[in-house]
Amino acid sequence: MASRTRPAVLSEVDWQAPWLVPWRELGVPLAGAVASGTPVHEVLNAAQGAPVRFVPQAELPAGVAYEQFIFDTGSVPTRDNLHDFFNGLVWQRFGQAKQRLNQLQAGAMAVQGVGPVRGPLRDACTLLDESGALLEAPPALWQALLARDWQALFVQHRALWRSARVTLFGHAAMEQLVKPRKGITAHVLITYDAMNSEVNQGARLVQQLQAPWLATKPFAPLPLLGIPGWWASNEGPGFYDDAAVFRPPRHP
Repeated sequence: MASRTRPAVLSEVDWQAPWLVPWRELGVPLAGAVASGTPVHEVLNAAQGAPVRFVPQAELPAGVAYEQFIFDTGSVPTRDNLHDFFNGLVWQRFGQAKQRLNQLQAGAMAVQGVGPVRGPLRDACTLLDESGALLEAPPALWQALLARDWQALFVQHRALWRSARVTLFGHAAMEQLVKPRKGITAHVLITYDAMNSEVNQGARLVQQLQAPWLATKPFAPLPLLGIPGWWASNEGPGFYDDAAVFRPPRHP
């Protein structure tokens, strides 16, 4: 039954969507292989771009934490669904960064144990892993983003977005965007480094992922469908006036 449901699920992915542009070349052929009936973990292993193996979810023993299992075995439990398919895509492209996050998670668990509260470092790792994004942009856009000045970010400096690039890192954000809605928000990792190639982007990301800094949750919220060119509705008047999505800055 699962093999018959996979093609239907993957058929919902619009690979022409602007947020999937950086993932299209990698994702389309893998999605095609899954749609033909091959289990997701086998498709991901055949791609050979990740520093881990992908195994069926059933190989995760009961009572063993997912992150600990990956750290101990170098294997990623994988279900036949969109969430884990996108997770596998990120492992293919940003494998060293994903591995670094896993090391940080395992290190924190070794000190704190596995409990109902993850703690600031594990929480930050999870935020980046699930909903993170990388932004390359002119300084004016960064300044507006950090200030949560949405009018400056999306209206006054709208033309600057032609010089910007957003790359989704969080696989949950990718899954959510299969059915777009205005409130989907990414956690942008704060960096001012100019990253001019995919190789540099991944390498510099790994260098940034240091425990004390990451535990401070150095993220800026970015409502993804506010990005010019990503959603036709944001061309309309009043789109950015929705304070439930474009929230004002917090004051101490």
